[in-house]
Amino acid sequence: MSINATLFVQMIVFAILVWFTMKFVWPPMANALDERTQKIAHGLAAAEHAKIELAHAHKEVELKLAATRSESTALIADAERRAQHLIDEAKTRAAEEAAKIVAAARADAEQESIKAREALRTQVAVLAVKGAEQILRKEVNASVHADLLARLQTEL
Repeated sequence: MSINATLFVQMIVFAILVWFTMKFVWPPMANALDERTQKIAHGLAAAEHAKIELAHAHKEVELKLAATRSESTALIADAERRAQHLIDEAKTRAAEEAAKIVAAARADAEQESIKAREALRTQVAVLAVKGAEQILRKEVNASVHADLLARLQTEL
């Protein structure tokens, strides 16, 4: 065969190869490339959507954190007010209790003072009677002179 015939046969084989490729190989490859392009586009859209959702989630978290911070600040302030109120109540109760204890102690001291004065008056009356008895050198009857002793006791 001559070179022209070989070229002609090679051109026919090449044309058959091109036709076969265009008919059977190229459409699946084009479909595969189209599918891959669509998957990539969907992936990019999903990534963009996820990015937007992430930004919204960050904003929502920040708002919730701010609300939680303000709520916790309010709770802490309320707890501090309650604690101060309890402390003030305890101080008031302690002052009232101290006043009661002081008043009771004063009343007890007053009672003891009165008892001591009464005992002292009685002892002074007995000593006066003994002194008068010794001065008069005779015995004084206590039952007869009870009125005199009572008057002496009240004067003292």
